[in-house]
Amino acid sequence: MNPAERPLPVPTSDSRPFWEGCRRHELLLPRCRPCGDYFFYPRLFCPRCLSKDLEWAKSTGRGKVYSFSVVHTRFFGQPWEVPYAVAIIQLDEGVRMLSNVVECSPDDVTVGMSVEVVFEDVTQEVTLPKFRPVPGSRVQGQGSRV
Repeated sequence: MNPAERPLPVPTSDSRPFWEGCRRHELLLPRCRPCGDYFFYPRLFCPRCLSKDLEWAKSTGRGKVYSFSVVHTRFFGQPWEVPYAVAIIQLDEGVRMLSNVVECSPDDVTVGMSVEVVFEDVTQEVTLPKFRPVPGSRVQGQGSRV
């Protein structure tokens, strides 16, 4: 698919370090220095203690599928291929992020499946974090099919 046909993220001042890390194939997460909590989505203060003393820390890039849905229908003329798996990934650092599970059939995605980050270089400016199964990680679970 032509990248120009796909909606792409537009970095803000809050999220720019995240997207720059993705371009370098590093998954960076905001972390609060005083309380040590990681959080996601990027923002200007810690949602736990409200401190503005934040840093960007490299994630392990590993986690588990917390929930997922397999999309089988094209909506609003979207140009990308179906089916595809959209998942909430619970990272080892405790945060959850929405992404796609790739490098396997969407029908093989399961709740609890161990995954690791991979990066898709969509354009020279935009790289998206996606997740692939860690070999031997299939766990029985429930998902929804759209």
